[in-house]
Amino acid sequence: MINRHKLAALCAVSALALVTAACSKTTDEPKTSSEAPAAAPPTPASGTADADMQAVLDKLASLGGKPVEGLSPQDARLQPTPADAVKALMAEKGIAADTTVATQDVTYPTAGGVQKARVYKPAGVAANAPVVLYIHGGGWVIADIEVYDSSPRALAKATGAIVVSIEYRHAPEAKFPAAHDDANAAYQWVVANAGKWGGDAKKIALVGESAGGNMAVNVAIAARDKGWSAPLAVVAVYPVADSSMATGSKVTHAAAKPLNTPMLAWFFTHTLSNPAQATDPRLNLVGADLKNLPPTTIILAEIDPLHDDGVNLADKLKAAGVTTDVKEYAGVTHEFFGMGPVVADAKDAETYAAGKLKAAFGM
Repeated sequence: MINRHKLAALCAVSALALVTAACSKTTDEPKTSSEAPAAAPPTPASGTADADMQAVLDKLASLGGKPVEGLSPQDARLQPTPADAVKALMAEKGIAADTTVATQDVTYPTAGGVQKARVYKPAGVAANAPVVLYIHGGGWVIADIEVYDSSPRALAKATGAIVVSIEYRHAPEAKFPAAHDDANAAYQWVVANAGKWGGDAKKIALVGESAGGNMAVNVAIAARDKGWSAPLAVVAVYPVADSSMATGSKVTHAAAKPLNTPMLAWFFTHTLSNPAQATDPRLNLVGADLKNLPPTTIILAEIDPLHDDGVNLADKLKAAGVTTDVKEYAGVTHEFFGMGPVVADAKDAETYAAGKLKAAFGM
């Protein structure tokens, strides 16, 4: 009988086979037409989750969700999320949700129509406060600003800044680069409207998680190339940055939870209009021109297929002369950021990110 780790590894091999052509490594030497891109057989996830992280994973498993990579995008969006698991644990432990940060739901215009956004204002926010544009994760396919409510809320409280969390078009209904275009539109909208919320349009930073981390870096690149007002800092939390499906962590942590390598392959399959888009530097950030970007902080989780995406991006940023800080948290998984009420390392990561933002703002 095959054990669950071997089964997960086999599933990863199958998923990788489906998207190898789309997501083969493109960072250094181009492959000739005679080369057949291949990924090493993945192994079960290494690393041991800390007790508080494991409690979240156990709670998530108890909610009965189905593997996302085997579902349609529509059904995948209905599955329980890590945020649901955190809320359940908070209820069990009697931990009250934070109510000190006020929110206002608004909309912003994009080429694809109006999108939702949520403005977070901490108690006692100062006049002309700095502003953070926050971009949520979900592989460009699932999740929304409701699922990712805790991170911008925590950042607003920890920084004293106004945080604006944006929604954007999702694949496959709107394929790449729709979400990236929306993020760029959101940045221009935030710059233009910061004053309406009591913010300072000259003090804006970018924060994103996972796919959102990818887009945060892309917005900074767009601002540089298009001559927009430049952000003062970028914080990318376990960003999607290397479209290779054969990086070390995508092999080692192929069977990790809540994000595994088959899910990453599934996200790319639904996001791309054609396989060639995998080489686009907006997706494959390690192949982008990264010069003259603002100081960038990259936060990583040990037990995460995207771990090496962040490492590789940090190396490329440093080589491009960008001030780059990297902090890895052992014993935690993808999605840990924002779990501060129940995961100690998440609270520390939120505080660390807030410290980097405050330093950039001169606070």
